[in-house]
Order: sequence, then structure tokens, then C-alpha cells
Amino acid sequence: MERTEEKAPAVSGDLARLAAAYGVATEHHGWRGDAVHADEETVRGVLGALGVDTSGPDAVRDALAVHETARRRRLLPPVIVTRAGRGEAFSVHTEPGAHVELWIELEDGGVRRDIREGDRHLPPAVDGVVVQERTCVLPVDLPLGWHTLHARVLPTEEVPRGSGGEPGVRAEARHASIPLAVTPARLAPPPGRTWGFMVQLYSLLSRRSWGLGDLADLADLAGWSARRHGAGFVLVNPLHAASPVQPVEPSPYLPVSRRFTDPMYIRVEAVPEYAYLSPVEYAVAEELRLRTGDPGPVREPEPEPGTEAGTEAGTEAGTGAGTEAAESIPKPRPEAAPDDHLDRDRVRAAKREALALVHRVPRSPGREAAYRAYLAAEGRWLDDHATWCALVEEHGPNWHDWPEDLRDPDSPAVRQARRRLASAVDFHRWCQWVADEQLAGAQRTARDAGMPVGIVHDLAVGVHPDGSDAWVLGAARGGEVLALDATGGAPPDAMNAFGQDWSQPPWHPVRLAEAGYAPYRELLRAVFRNAGAVRVDHILGLFRFWWIPRGNRPDRGAYVRYDHEAMVGILALEAHRAGAVVVGEDLGTVEPWVRDYLAERGILGTSVLWFEQDADGPVAPERWRELSLATVTTHDLPPTAARLSGEHVDLWAGLGLLRESPEDARREADADRDAWLDLLRDRGLLRPGAGERERVEALHRLLARTPCRMLGVWLPDAVGDRRPQNLPGTFREYPNWVLPVADGTGRRVLLEDLAADPRAASLARVLRGL
Repeated sequence: MERTEEKAPAVSGDLARLAAAYGVATEHHGWRGDAVHADEETVRGVLGALGVDTSGPDAVRDALAVHETARRRRLLPPVIVTRAGRGEAFSVHTEPGAHVELWIELEDGGVRRDIREGDRHLPPAVDGVVVQERTCVLPVDLPLGWHTLHARVLPTEEVPRGSGGEPGVRAEARHASIPLAVTPARLAPPPGRTWGFMVQLYSLLSRRSWGLGDLADLADLAGWSARRHGAGFVLVNPLHAASPVQPVEPSPYLPVSRRFTDPMYIRVEAVPEYAYLSPVEYAVAEELRLRTGDPGPVREPEPEPGTEAGTEAGTEAGTGAGTEAAESIPKPRPEAAPDDHLDRDRVRAAKREALALVHRVPRSPGREAAYRAYLAAEGRWLDDHATWCALVEEHGPNWHDWPEDLRDPDSPAVRQARRRLASAVDFHRWCQWVADEQLAGAQRTARDAGMPVGIVHDLAVGVHPDGSDAWVLGAARGGEVLALDATGGAPPDAMNAFGQDWSQPPWHPVRLAEAGYAPYRELLRAVFRNAGAVRVDHILGLFRFWWIPRGNRPDRGAYVRYDHEAMVGILALEAHRAGAVVVGEDLGTVEPWVRDYLAERGILGTSVLWFEQDADGPVAPERWRELSLATVTTHDLPPTAARLSGEHVDLWAGLGLLRESPEDARREADADRDAWLDLLRDRGLLRPGAGERERVEALHRLLARTPCRMLGVWLPDAVGDRRPQNLPGTFREYPNWVLPVADGTGRRVLLEDLAADPRAASLARVLRGL
């Protein structure tokens, strides 16, 4: 049943001004295009999560005054992020008449003093304090990079304070230094057009996997698809770190840290020290591998198309004269039994023991030196993450439930625990080094095989509130740059009547800026280090993010604005330095100018075929965006075979996810599908009587007709899988994130099967040679 949104009165007065000062939107346009107002309680809740006291009218007025006074008393802004070629203006606040010396210390050690000074004026006094504001302009030819802007105020003679002949004070010498980031005006696009598989890595096992797809499987997939089929990239799910203890959160989009990698993806045998296990240790490791389960029997490949056995019977899909009738559609097995699901807990436990054996093997001098260099480069954040992992193994996964003196990563108790648990801490640091080596190896394999892009990593929106990033970045030493009293999500839309709560604490925009964006910069550097491209999930969150105060329903939130010039600019700078492409997932409720802005910065958008429609129906392929990753479907949508047959509606109906009756939903889904099939026939891309497999290929031929720079193929579509990997809006009702890649009957497809599968080869031929 569709839910009617409650109408809230508009917030006004000092509270509205305070909300505006902190970037909290008191209204927004909903998915229907109408104005939606945030209620006063919600606005107060969001401001409270930002650390602002709104307990009464006096508190609101005081908070307004403090906000304005703090800005004027700051000599320089906390950070400046500008674009190359721009003469960015910034403000300097001093006592009236003070002399200021400004200079830039460049990243390479050079110095620039050609900063132009502009207008000066005296804003009205705040709390009796008169501050002169002068506008200065940076040179337009600053090089890309992270520089430092310095300001020094020289002592002056007496200057007036207040007005009306009040006594003066002597201006004191002051000095301030802030980060200055010069970012690319526009990123270079991908070299030419290219295509690649998209896969949830854990779901694609090989005969050598330990129960889940791993980084060695990723390297194999990249090498095979590039050399055999001319693929230019492989896009994978976020490989971020998960909790080291059971039960493990199955969603890769809710990690404990985005900065580090999940050791679950390590191929144990590929660690060089594995070769030096003793015979007894080797036997133990082999037994642990066997515990993770048999990946399944070798699958017989389908017959090649064109043979008698490979001919697909059937008529065109549609309604009326085109009704699907005789086609032989593979019948899925009943809902997969738990034994057919991927078991992260079992795999993690087995790999933990096996990796501990390998960790104890002495490293060669060269390997030891490489490990020590890695530790030095990663620094404090790695130490904190490894310490958190060791404490989790001792005290449980939720740091909020630990003894109080362990909840602060900088406390004496944590320092003592780090020393006491030194062996476990070193193990978790070592796991990150090994994972980093294997990530680098996968990207190297992809590029050596001829991929112009290589591995496309996925950056999740945020982190688990009980994880290591929240423990570090929500604390005082981490700058409290994560707002732990709110979670991010999305307002109500056509797919989610009550909105969405993603259970992830958002970046605190003010404190992140005060930290010079250092945590954000370090995160991006880590993600880009072994990537040819990065997909940024919900990139719209770099512009504004839906904040839900603790305890509120998802629909009782408000948008909080971010400095998108800084957030997107730093993203572009770190991508440029890594030589990587950026793909922004820009689906959902989008402000009209945002996609244009991203394209202006050279950031690709995301175009999903089923969503590329306007009032007249499907958008013609030549009208799609050039700077885009185009796909037929994604991990959050039904596989194409299920979409074509309409069985996804039955699945949604059975789980109570429909907003309308099943009959209406089927009619709408049939009409949607038929409109696309009509377009395929009109363009000569689909023959009369084509079956499921040919229709899937025809939809991908349509992608090839677009100008989009990158074309993604959901790997399960290549083998006829009919089960969605994730069904938004469900939790235990559906086996999200635990299904292996399977064929149309629900039987597992291993990496070795994929390489020999004629259906996969046929689909790849559609896109080869773009």
C-alpha cells in the first residue's frame, strides 16, 4: 500500500537560519517533484548530530553567534580546495590595519609569494569584536597537488577595538598554515570505448577457491576475459574490511572499514611464505581448505548455438500475438537450500587459522624489508585498525559494548592492550599487507593482459557504526569526522515508500573540513592504489546526504550539504595521481545540475537500461550520455533473464515488496519489457521468434549502439542466472549476498565453467571490438 507523506510546517526564524548556516536543508523536492518540509524536531535532531545545541531559543541564538564569531576569528579558512587554472579567492581575518604576509609552500618544496590582495572591509562587530576581512586571490598557475598556505600577522601599533572611542589593544603576531589542494579541472576520460564483466567477487568461485571467490580468481577472470574476449575491465563489489569475528555482515556495502581490505579475499596458497610451511603445517592448511566445502561438480557446457541441441524454440516475448508460449525456459530449482549458500563464517574461520600458520613463517630479508616499508607508509590508521581487530577478537564486535576505557582509541588502556596483544595486532597488519600485494597483482595481471582500465573497485557509501573506522574517526583523535548520532540513507521514493536507513554514520562536513579532508584523502589514496577505476556508490552523497537522527524513521530525516567542490575535487585529484577513471553511481533522486557538474569534471555517470526512459518510452541509444558506464542490470536489480520472463514480479509479490497489486505490477513489467523489445526489433537487433538468450544479447547490442565510454555486463547474465544477488528492502526474507553465480537452473557456475561456456562466449562476442 502506498504511504501518504505527512505534511510538516516549514521551519522558520533563528532555527532556519542556524540550519542554513550548517548546511541542513529544511525542505527538498520529493520524488514526485513536490516540496517536502522537514519538521522542527527532525531539524533539531540533525543539528544535534552535528554537535549544535538547539535545546531552546537562547541556545539557538547563541549557536548562531558562535558560528559567525568563530568564522571571523579564524585567520584563514580551515582548508582551500580549488581547480587548476582558477584564481581562487579566499578571506583573511585580522585586526584592522594589521599587516599580513602570505606565501605558499609547494608540495615539491618550492615557494610562491605572488598572492594578490583585493578588497578590505569591516563587517559589523560580533560580541564587540571588530575584525577586518580582506579578500586575497591565489595565482592561477599553481601546479596540481597538496600544498600549504601560510599567513603571518606582524605586530602593529594600537588598533581600535569596538567603537565610540573604546580603548585600543596591540595586535599580536599570529601564524596559520592550512592545506591547499589544487585539483584537476577535468579528468581524462577512459582511453576509447571498452567493455567488461561486473561481478560480486565472492560469488564467483573456482576449483581452487576456499569457499568464496578471491583475489586470485579476480586475476584469472581479468586475464581470461581480456585475452580471450577483449574485455577492458572487471568491476567488482567493495572489497572493504569486514569484522574478523562471527557472525560476519554479509553485505559488502556495510564494511567495518573502507580504508582496508577484507582478508577473506586472500588466496592463502599465493602468499610466498606458504611454500615454506612444514609438512605438518601444510597438512593442517589443506584440511582447513577442505573445511570450506566442495565448490561443486564440473558443469557440462551448453551446446554451441546453431546445433540441433542448441536451437532455442519459442516466440517473441510480449502480450497478445507476441505472447511467450513455446520457449523452453530453464526452470529454477526451489529456493536454494542453505547448503547451497556461500558460508562466509566458515570460510573466514578456516582462512584465519591458515593465515596464522603462514604468518609464523620467517620472511626473507627482502620480504621483511617490504613489510616494514608497508607499515611505515600506512602509519597510525593501520595500527588502529589492527588493534581494533585484536580487541574485537577479545571483547566482541561492537566497540560500544567494550569496557569504557577501550572505547577511545587514544586511551592509555588501548595503548596497553596494543602492547599486550602485539602478536595479534601484527597478524592483522600483516594480513593487510598480503591483501594489498594480491590486489596489486590482480591489477598488474589485468593490465599485462591488455586491459586499458583493469580492475574497477567499488567504494561503498559508508561504514558500520560498530566498526574500526567509526571507532577511530568518530573519536576525538580522529577529529570526530564521522557523526555517530546519525545515519545516512535516502528519503522516500518510488521504490521505497518509507525511505531507506543504511545504518552508516555520515561524514561530518564541518569537522572533515577542519581536518583538511585528510581522512577522506587517505581513504581515496588507498582505494585508488591498486585500481584502474573506482566506482563511487551514491556519488550524490558528495553533494548532499540524507541524515537520519538516531531513533528516527528513515523518512524523518533531512539533507545535509557538503562542499562538493572540495569533495569532488579531492576525488579527482587522487584519481588523476593514480591514473584512474572515476565512475559515479548517480541513480536515484538527482538535482538537475549534478550530472552536468560531474560530466564537467570528467566523472562518468551510470546508465541502467531499464531506467533510461522518458515520457515517450525508451530513450534511443544515440541519446545516452557519452561519459557513462552503461549496463542492462546491476546487483540490486533482477538478472536480465528474470526481467524478460517477468518472474521477478512473482518474487517481489511473494515477499510483500509490491506497492500495487501483483496483476498491476505484471502488466507494468510486461509493458516495460515490451517497449524495449519493440525498440530492438525496430533497430534490427532482434529477429522474430528469438528466445531468451538472443534477447539478452540483443539488449547488450543496444548498449553497443550508445556512445557510452564503458559498457558493463552483469556476469550472471552471461550464464543465464535468474536470481538477484541483492533484493533491497529485505533482510532475512531473501538470501542477499550469499548466492553463488549459477545457471538458469540454479546450479553453480565455477570460473572454469565460465571459461568453457558457449553462452558466455556468445555474449562476449557481442561487445568485443568496441
